[in-house]
Amino acid sequence: MVLSRNRPARAGRAQRRRQRRAALALVLVAPAVAELTLGSISVRMLWLIVLYVPIYGAGVLLIREAVRRTGGGAGALLLMGLAYGLVEEGLALQSLTSPHLYGAAGWGPRPWGVNAPYAELNLPYHAVFSVLLPVTLVELMFRDLGRRPYLRRGGLVGTAAAALLGVGLLRVSVPPSQDPGYLLSGRAVLVVLGLAAAAVVAAVVAALVRFPRRAGRRRAGVAGPVPGLFRLGAVCAVAAFAFLALLFPFAGAHHCAFLPRAWAPLPMAAAAVVAAAAAWAVRRWSAADGWTARHRLAAVTGALVAHTAFGLVSHTRDPLDTAGLAVIGAVMVLLLHRLDDRLAAGPAAIPDHR
Repeated sequence: MVLSRNRPARAGRAQRRRQRRAALALVLVAPAVAELTLGSISVRMLWLIVLYVPIYGAGVLLIREAVRRTGGGAGALLLMGLAYGLVEEGLALQSLTSPHLYGAAGWGPRPWGVNAPYAELNLPYHAVFSVLLPVTLVELMFRDLGRRPYLRRGGLVGTAAAALLGVGLLRVSVPPSQDPGYLLSGRAVLVVLGLAAAAVVAAVVAALVRFPRRAGRRRAGVAGPVPGLFRLGAVCAVAAFAFLALLFPFAGAHHCAFLPRAWAPLPMAAAAVVAAAAAWAVRRWSAADGWTARHRLAAVTGALVAHTAFGLVSHTRDPLDTAGLAVIGAVMVLLLHRLDDRLAAGPAAIPDHR
């Protein structure tokens, strides 16, 4: 009897340890995916990744907890990622409206003082690469936990405090050193906060609308073909690389897609079409009966490999940076391959409609 009573207690402690490990993994994976594997941080300045851990790590963990506790799925994560991007880029860095930072004002049109191509690039980037992909990776690493929360109430409060600290840390470190003298107006601050709040409300509504359906029954797959793992990864890779290349000036270009500044709306429209088509295709495939956890990983892998490949042609400035990012990319691919092996050895054939 004593043994039978202790067994559930030991199982509970083991699960809490797994939840803590998953939370720590997400705190580390989020800044690694968003900044490190893109080459945004030079290998000479890798210590700067510490600066991004509070806002990325704690911020994305907080988002994941909020979305999973309300029953939200990928759509809610993307909307919360949009809110995250508005806070980081709009308030902490002020890059959405700054006329100087990163030279973003020169990329294309600036309606109402907003760096439009920069905003179109970075807000979806944060939604996908800062939030959705790290959460997906960690949930694949800890599949036994499913959608369970990783944190208790105290951990949730501490994570929220760390995320706010991260916003403040980024605000007092980057703009004063790289964009001195520029200060977002009070009206602009309210607009950014209002847009971020609207994205959060939309995410909550999406989660609550979705939750009763999930509570009533597991979503059934639909009939239709699912592409092979390699093809799926290739499609996601092409879409990710094309989206980044259409909007981010690279290889000496000063405007989008090597076109004159006045023509920037053309690549902006093309990037929007690429993103919409990729989202539609992945959503359609992921609803099919044959979609598994390995398909989710293949989609993530394709996007990550393409975004590191783009970093090699856009963010590296000398052979050391190039070699460093190439090594980071090789390690990333190795780790993703090992995760795929784990999924292949486990119950990966079970339909995985997320």
